[in-house]
Amino acid sequence: MPNHDAEDALLTPAEVAQMFRVSPKTVTRWARAGKLSAKRTLGGHRRFSEAEVRAFLSQVENGSETAPGPGDVTGR
Repeated sequence: MPNHDAEDALLTPAEVAQMFRVSPKTVTRWARAGKLSAKRTLGGHRRFSEAEVRAFLSQVENGSETAPGPGDVTGR
């Protein structure tokens, strides 16, 4: 079996939402707006790099980046 470390881990929108204390729909809006990059599964579901999410969370916590609120991006 391949060796997977934390940098290779992929998170679901629900897992990312739990980290930021927002709804999964908000995480999807962030991905559409380009705040977070997402990979797509064969079934079309979004997955997020744990390393990238943690880096973004760190930026938000340090105040160098603000996480957009649910109303900041139009949900088309």
